[in-house]
Amino acid sequence: MEPRLFDLDLQLIADSVLMIIAIFVLFLFASYFLFNPARAFLKKRQDKIKGELDNAAKDMEDAAALKAEYEDKLKNIEKEADEILSEARKKALASENKIIAEAREEAGRIIERAKTEAELEKQKAADDVKREMVVLASLMAGKVVKASIDTNVQESLINETLKEIGENTWLS
Repeated sequence: MEPRLFDLDLQLIADSVLMIIAIFVLFLFASYFLFNPARAFLKKRQDKIKGELDNAAKDMEDAAALKAEYEDKLKNIEKEADEILSEARKKALASENKIIAEAREEAGRIIERAKTEAELEKQKAADDVKREMVVLASLMAGKVVKASIDTNVQESLINETLKEIGENTWLS
């Protein structure tokens, strides 16, 4: 036998080819049963993360829209609060004016009633004075009838009666 270069023989080549085929089959087997599920898992995870990022971006947009809406509402709330306070002030002022007007009307009615009552009391007092005068006049007439019709006596009786009645009675 002759010496060989690197010890290459047919058996070594056949073993090498079989080994390469076995490694290739093993690679295909590993690729199909190990790499494909790993790739599918990574793809699902990538899709899930992408979906979550899209949802997060959508939620951020919604949050920004809600924030803008609430800021507008806050600005409007301040305006509405000012309008409500202004309306309440107007109503309070109108109510105050109404109450004052009613109080003035009531005071006017009370004064009018007091004047009427005072007038009635004055009339009653005048009627009482007239009754007293009638009583005094009848007393005086009785005294005049008893006494003689002397003018001096008559004048003294009139003066005496006037003193009894008093000058204030005749003035009112």
